[in-house]
Amino acid sequence: MADGSDAQTSYGQSERFDKLRLIRSANIGPVSYFQLLARFGTAGAALSAIPELAGRGGGRAPRIAEIREIESEIRAVEKLGARHLFVGEGLYPTLLAELDSAPPVLIVRGNLRLLDRPAVAIVGARNASAAACRFARGLAHDLAEEGCIVVSGLARGIDTAAHQGALGQGQGGATAAIIASGIDIAFPPENEELQENIAQFGVLIAEQIPGREPLARHFPSRNRIIAGLAIGTVIVEAAPRSGSLITARLANEAGREVMAVPGSPLDPRAQGCNALIRDGATLIQNAGDVLETIRPMSSHVAQPSTGWRAAPVDADASDVERRAITNLLGHTPVSVDELVRQSGFHPAVVATVLLELELGGRLERHAGGRVSLGKRG
Repeated sequence: MADGSDAQTSYGQSERFDKLRLIRSANIGPVSYFQLLARFGTAGAALSAIPELAGRGGGRAPRIAEIREIESEIRAVEKLGARHLFVGEGLYPTLLAELDSAPPVLIVRGNLRLLDRPAVAIVGARNASAAACRFARGLAHDLAEEGCIVVSGLARGIDTAAHQGALGQGQGGATAAIIASGIDIAFPPENEELQENIAQFGVLIAEQIPGREPLARHFPSRNRIIAGLAIGTVIVEAAPRSGSLITARLANEAGREVMAVPGSPLDPRAQGCNALIRDGATLIQNAGDVLETIRPMSSHVAQPSTGWRAAPVDADASDVERRAITNLLGHTPVSVDELVRQSGFHPAVVATVLLELELGGRLERHAGGRVSLGKRG
């Protein structure tokens, strides 16, 4: 790929190239990405408009991803035998596309048709007990035999057991692994062979670009993909305040089923699951319990992906509106709905001002549709 036009021609439609460039630019997250496309129609037009919008937000124009960076990423993905999958494309997972925070683009390897199956996430403790790992392995195997795809995060413990159970002897491979690194990075290192088996027989999915090592902030993002892909999430073992409970919360916020396996009250690793059941999660003892729980939603998976749903963004906002909304913000996260209520402005006006602040580097977005002023705010 000698230049940008060659890269775009080789890659396919130039709009897909521009979309990748947009999401790889600084200060662009899923929400701002979708809002920019909704407002300007094309990624190319959105890229051109970013400097002016950032200026309105009181900040400097963010760094736009350079063409050579996108060329390099495309070459790396192709060399790895993977591909980019954008929201709105037919193979993009239907349920994941429904999230407001859906990743605009995924990097995937494997049999994408497996994602048409009803998906069940199985997650749990990294330092899981032998009994819990055996249970997770058997549960995943039985769900795969019943036509489900088992989704997990390839972590030690329960995740590993779930992937192994769904893979069986490598025949069928009805499992999807969502990793927090680039698709070419094995983490934890001892799961390198398992990760490759999943890429060969199942589906391997990454949001990060090739070559990127997993960082702490990547894991909550990975967890939202696990929760978003699945009709329901099963927690097998989880200590209080564990990452698995974050996944359960994200699943609940997305309107998906949350299921948990009960454990001994004397085992700290069972406290999270027992608390979930106490708070309304479905108690799970076998694959039949899972199938009965997810059955009402299973038909929804067969619906074709309708693509992303962009929040309304006005053509502009007045200086008075900008000041009023900015003054309502602080360093403590607050919901966007609360900003709309307190400001009295149309949701589209609030969305516009928040977009401008984010592009200017003055706004941070948090889980649950909350926002706050950033360090530069």
